Amino acid sequence: MTDLSPSRRGLALSAAAIALIGGLAGYGLAHLQKPRPAPETAAADGRKVLYWYDPMVPAQHFDKPGKSPFMDMQLVPRYAGEAAGAAAGVEIDPAAVQSLGVRLASVQRGAFAQSLDATGVLDFNQREMAIVQARAAGFVQRVYARAPGDVVRAGAPIADLLVPSWGGAQAEYLAVRGSGTPALEAAARQRLRLLGMPDGLIDAVARDGRPRTVVTISTPQGGAIQTLDVRQGMTVSTGQTLAQVSGLSTVWLNAAVPEALAGQVRVGQPARAELAAFPGETFVGRVTTILPTTQVDSRTLTVRVELPNRGGRLRPGMFATVHLGGAAQPALFVPSEAVIRTGKRAIVMVAGTGGRFQPVEVQLGREDGDRTEVLAGLGEGQKVVASGQFLIDSEASLAGIKAQPVGASPAAAPKPQTSLYESRGRIEALTADSITLSHEPVPAIGWPAMTMTFKLDPPALAKGMKVGDRVGFGFEQKPSGPVVRRLAPAVAQ
Repeated sequence: MTDLSPSRRGLALSAAAIALIGGLAGYGLAHLQKPRPAPETAAADGRKVLYWYDPMVPAQHFDKPGKSPFMDMQLVPRYAGEAAGAAAGVEIDPAAVQSLGVRLASVQRGAFAQSLDATGVLDFNQREMAIVQARAAGFVQRVYARAPGDVVRAGAPIADLLVPSWGGAQAEYLAVRGSGTPALEAAARQRLRLLGMPDGLIDAVARDGRPRTVVTISTPQGGAIQTLDVRQGMTVSTGQTLAQVSGLSTVWLNAAVPEALAGQVRVGQPARAELAAFPGETFVGRVTTILPTTQVDSRTLTVRVELPNRGGRLRPGMFATVHLGGAAQPALFVPSEAVIRTGKRAIVMVAGTGGRFQPVEVQLGREDGDRTEVLAGLGEGQKVVASGQFLIDSEASLAGIKAQPVGASPAAAPKPQTSLYESRGRIEALTADSITLSHEPVPAIGWPAMTMTFKLDPPALAKGMKVGDRVGFGFEQKPSGPVVRRLAPAVAQ
């Protein structure tokens, strides 16, 4: 091999160094341009991992496993199958459901009584108040042993009053009476009445033939003396009030109804009262008045119930529990124990298929015993959790499952079994369990206006109604014939 000159040898070494550097740069660039390996997306059993999350903060997702930045614990994988199931609720093993004591109940439609409980205080019936006044100016000669608070009978004496001005008029009456002229005697007698003399006193003057200037003031009715403003020796003027007497045959029960529930109360509504003084006994009355003003401090409306007071046992000032009830109306309801109240909303756990449970937000109405009316959010026939729902709700919260809002169509909710068709009409006939109505057309099912008989379910729907009343009603179409489920007086338009 021919030896190269030193200069040529240097050039060759430089070219080789440049080629080596270029090759290394190309190799590094090629490796830098390769895609980074994707995070782990498959578990050991082959299931696809969508993301990792902290069970305590389920809304935050991570693309790789590791330690949670929120809690001292490892992130948990969320698999594709679990995510699909999460949309329909949380899945719980049937064995776990049984061990938790989960109990289901059906969403039902039935007669729902309107009930409202309130507290009240007994008071005097102000319509039975009597005022005792002096009919003429005079002097108090005698005061009978009476005091405010005493209970007296009708005609009980209060005081003896000396009226000097009556002496002369009575003497003239006796003189005219002695003349034997009936017309003059009638005129003189009428004059005595106008002076304030009662008929009993005039008869006594005519019978005895001498003037009577002392009259006994008595109570016109029985009851409790509220005020007594008469003392022996005092002078009284015409029209001066001597006493006030409140009757006790009936009493008022003033119940405080919360403003939000005022729409459930009406005049004539039946009411039952229970008093601590008479345990086990119920007093029945009716709402006579709903006062037009609301108490600003307590935001309550005063509802006045009139109660009969047989034997005078009910005493003003006593406290009572008032139960205001109305006619039963059909409504959708669930057991009250199935409702989870969070303060801002109400939730029930709806049971689906395959051991899945979905939290559903509901709008609630009235309560009747252990039942709660559902206005929106559920359909008739759905199954809800009545026992153990708090544990299932906690599991759903940990899984990041949100409650289905009111108005959303439930994924697993069965279709309501029946539909109510609405119309208006006039009652033509009533029996124990049926009603004949002349009703308006029902376009939803192609019915024209006609007269026909419907079955009542429940029969109590027509309580208090009569032939000739105009009503609004809702009915179902059944193989055995139409059945009225809702019946109420028609609102004038």
